Amino acid sequence: MLFMISREPTIERLATAQQLLLTPFGLDESHLSRALAEITAHKVDDADLYFQYTRSEGWSLEEGIVKTGSFSIDQGVGVRAVSGEKTAFAYSDDISEASLLDAARTVRSISSAGRTARVKTPTRKIASSRSLYNGIDPISTLDSATKVKLLEKTEKLARSRDPRVAQVMAGLASEYDVVLVARADGTLAADVRPLVRLSVTVIAEQNGRREMGSGGGGGRFGLAYFDDAQIAEYVDQAVKAALTNLDSRPAPAGEMTVVLGPGWPGILLHEAIGHGLEGDFNRKGSSAFSGRIGERVAAKGVTVLDDGTIADRRGSLNVDDEGNASQRNVLIEDGILKGYIQDSLNARLSKVKPTGNGRRESYAHVPMPRMTNTYMLGGDKNPQEIVASMKKGLYATNFGGGQVDITSGKFVFSASEAYWVENGKIQYPVKGATIVGNGPDSLTRVTMIGDDMALDSGVGTCGKEGQSVPVGVGQPTLRIDGLTVGGTA
Repeated sequence: MLFMISREPTIERLATAQQLLLTPFGLDESHLSRALAEITAHKVDDADLYFQYTRSEGWSLEEGIVKTGSFSIDQGVGVRAVSGEKTAFAYSDDISEASLLDAARTVRSISSAGRTARVKTPTRKIASSRSLYNGIDPISTLDSATKVKLLEKTEKLARSRDPRVAQVMAGLASEYDVVLVARADGTLAADVRPLVRLSVTVIAEQNGRREMGSGGGGGRFGLAYFDDAQIAEYVDQAVKAALTNLDSRPAPAGEMTVVLGPGWPGILLHEAIGHGLEGDFNRKGSSAFSGRIGERVAAKGVTVLDDGTIADRRGSLNVDDEGNASQRNVLIEDGILKGYIQDSLNARLSKVKPTGNGRRESYAHVPMPRMTNTYMLGGDKNPQEIVASMKKGLYATNFGGGQVDITSGKFVFSASEAYWVENGKIQYPVKGATIVGNGPDSLTRVTMIGDDMALDSGVGTCGKEGQSVPVGVGQPTLRIDGLTVGGTA
């Protein structure tokens, strides 16, 4: 009788990372230890090596024709030394002992006046981690012909929904990302991260007017997730948005009550509040939330989390990009500020523990504190009751882009799907509404919280200081009083 012996997931991921990132280049753990010893021979506070292998593929279809098909492989290593607040960083797409040692000697120059340090060889230890998703290569879960058929099916379904659908664009993206982190304290960590996304954009036309709607989603799993039911959901979302906007009128402007729908509108929470709770801004005193832990920063009932531990989610991580296990961090609890999200550098300087939020776009970037899945917990109000409570105001169910000034907390967001409400009844869809406010102030203006908390469908990408990383957002239906709406009317 044959028995299959399976390894513990953390060990399995480490073995995969070593097979892809060390073995082909004649490297093993002793070479990593030697490179780190080169750095720590001079006095530094921290040092790490970050190896990465990324294979990605993308397909796009427009007017029934495959317009683009792309495939790429990228790999390399980033070497970092930290002394006080200073970081020295070098990276190379050449993974070899020579380039590793060269980068190590380069970054150690940051050490305090070049002083040498007596360093005891650290004991090897495997970092604790989560098991939130299957370490599959999603690119190989469907063949190329089936991927194209999936996009063709998406397009045909969208066109069949309504004769006013004039144009359909569909895209499919897959990524297989393997990382290996070696730290100066002897810690080894690895992660194998699948990521997929299906997107559909619809342009509808009526009486010479053209409007757009979009839908889509994904997460950390294989392409089989996109079955007929899932595709239909994305298509219906895109078609509904486009057709709704065909009937939209100019948005009223002024200070008014705003109700935000559940799910993706949490992007406003992410931008207006989440960035302001990142550890680097707060350590430097540049955030509107700096020095306010323990204070009331939001209305009662408002609880905001950043949670990198939700299974299969786009923003989730087994370990962050510094080798720390992801966590469920309560940032605001019942309106009281409880903490910030931290990477290792800002945690050390702030004398707190890292929160599993050290993230980087790639081996060519330094880590910094970044959000994972950021959301507000639900309340006890029925969503219909919240809309019915509005005398006059805006009900925004979907958002496009937005931006925030971290120091002042001011934000501006454009609503891509919104409705004008009077006397508790939806009157008509509106176009061109922008919501303007102040993050910390707007949290105090939350007066009703729905019982329908939902996460987004898996489409979010967050930018910070030129680096992009996948994230998730979420919230229940929310009523916020006294927000400024910039309209076109």
